[in-house]
Amino acid sequence: MTAVIEVHNLTKHYKDKNALDNVSLDIDGGAIYGLLGRNGAGKTTLMSILTAQNFASSGEVRVFGEHPYENTRVLSRMCFVRESQKYPDDATPRHAFKAASLFFENWDQAFADELIKEFQLPTKQTIKKLSRGQLSAVGVIIGLASRAELTFFDEPYLGLDAVARQIFYDRLIEDYAEHPRTIILSSHLIDEVANLIERVIVIDNGRILLNEETDAVRDRAVTVIGDAAKVDTWAAGREVLHREALGRVASVTVLGTLGADERAEVVASGLDLAPVSLQQLIVRLTQKAQASTETEEVA
Repeated sequence: MTAVIEVHNLTKHYKDKNALDNVSLDIDGGAIYGLLGRNGAGKTTLMSILTAQNFASSGEVRVFGEHPYENTRVLSRMCFVRESQKYPDDATPRHAFKAASLFFENWDQAFADELIKEFQLPTKQTIKKLSRGQLSAVGVIIGLASRAELTFFDEPYLGLDAVARQIFYDRLIEDYAEHPRTIILSSHLIDEVANLIERVIVIDNGRILLNEETDAVRDRAVTVIGDAAKVDTWAAGREVLHREALGRVASVTVLGTLGADERAEVVASGLDLAPVSLQQLIVRLTQKAQASTETEEVA
């Protein structure tokens, strides 16, 4: 696959903090990526720089093989749906969709009209008077109907209820199947988007912790539960992400793939195996990274 995004040693300083800290990664075309992490991890900053809405302190970014800044060849092929999108005071959703139809060459008005009905969006009311969920729906509709080659969704569901979020997820995957493109979905609702994304990029404190295919990530950790002494003996020498105990029972989540023989040995010793969800794994990896950072700062 060809990389549509190339990032090398990217750093962004804000006063005394690095929002991005020497980030390097390639993003291939034709897949749905999950850009995952806590609020303030650096997700929005990274997407803002990739879409030329912010400037890096150092490092290099290329999109479609070119620098994106003031580059209409690149910018016309991207759509960035951001949570803090601003509109003129008198703008209505209808105005926003009309402007989008003029900018995005792959714009599908019929698809936009379908989405307007599904989200029950009032198109004649000024955007500044819309509810938080309705404002999110405007961005979601633009992001989907634009069918841009490279589409960024930055926490697109804020304010949407569970039904509306499911509409977004369903329509995203359906339209992606019919019109393949590269989609980067930023989210902290990891379990909700886990079945959508083909590749996981985890960012924390401005650093990339993980960049792998989703199926491979799911097999990277396992939780073992049972007698605390037996669990601790089994976990000795392994990379422990998390441990908790209640009385004589302990639960340990370790990083690493277990083969069939290892799993059989665990069960034979009277211990239980439990899968680790994508959200659990990312939370544990993030906690471990935070603990390591705090240790480094103390040292």
